[in-house]
Amino acid sequence: MKITLIRVGSAEYQEELALRNEILRVPIGLDMFSEDLSGEDSDFHIGAFLDGKLVGCLVLTLVSNEKIKMRQVAVKEAYQGLGIGKKLVAFCEVFASKKGYNQIVLAARKTAVGFYEKLGYRVVGDEFLEVGMAHFKMTKDIAGGGK
Repeated sequence: MKITLIRVGSAEYQEELALRNEILRVPIGLDMFSEDLSGEDSDFHIGAFLDGKLVGCLVLTLVSNEKIKMRQVAVKEAYQGLGIGKKLVAFCEVFASKKGYNQIVLAARKTAVGFYEKLGYRVVGDEFLEVGMAHFKMTKDIAGGGK
């Protein structure tokens, strides 16, 4: 498996949008392609490719000089449970640390909290609703040192 950055506007980015839509939006009655994606060109897009095919992705959005937000983590259904999400998160932690960030924050769906806890993230605050679903803010300190 190859994990790498995806350039906004590329064919891989279109695949990423389709994957995020399929896994994260369609099941809850939303459509990624009707959302405002204009700010995505300032995000870091990371994809997991198996035999040249996109099987997982996530997005990193800048929060501050010290903090980056992980969002839109998605793995194709047929590949879930194979450790791809875990590898994507590990890659993004190293990437963010090398970029100088020392904390990753995220809003985890309630059903995904256990996954992130196993990777060292901790819940901060109370449950809240986002896109009509229960979420929890989670955080993890990484060795980055700020920018």
